[in-house]
Amino acid sequence: MTISPDDVARHATKMARIKAARDKIMAGKTGEKGLVIVHTGPGKGKSSAGFGMILRCIAHEMPCAVVQFIKGAWDTGERRLLTSHFPHLCQFHAMGEGFTWETQDKARDIAAAQAGWEKAKALIRDTRNRMVLLDEINIALRYNYLDINAVTDFLLTDKPPLTHVVLTGRNAPSALLEAADLITEMGSTKHPFRDGIKAQPGVEF
Repeated sequence: MTISPDDVARHATKMARIKAARDKIMAGKTGEKGLVIVHTGPGKGKSSAGFGMILRCIAHEMPCAVVQFIKGAWDTGERRLLTSHFPHLCQFHAMGEGFTWETQDKARDIAAAQAGWEKAKALIRDTRNRMVLLDEINIALRYNYLDINAVTDFLLTDKPPLTHVVLTGRNAPSALLEAADLITEMGSTKHPFRDGIKAQPGVEF
């Protein structure tokens, strides 16, 4: 494709206008705040996005932590990586025992979720941790294994001002969405599970 000098000039002028407008917007964004971040929705990628943020923290040498509420019994790639290579920067606590249809023991599921929440509160209160990922906590909230009001009250009143907390899982309750600073809903347009493809290492775990 041939680009004429006029095209080059028009493009440069357009980009200069966009940059000036963008710089003006960014000049007013100077604050810092520890965010309550929710990844929810029916699509794949909620935990993956959360672990991506944990890896960013590690890259910046920012101490962080993970509490897994449901998938604790799984041998996942992220668990292997974080516990074997970055234990000095990321605490990893697998508190769940599997999905509810696997354990088939509601009392045990509730106890595991509540133990996970107690661990989460301690990690969040520790101001050395700049980010705490609560993986699949939304599932525990959905089944009422945890008191949603207690969770949101803690996040709004006890969380240190500069600590980020990421909460993942489908069906995030409305009270949590109300308390959140950042919400991403993962949609599902197409998934290989529907075509008989099982969960695979490197993709799902």
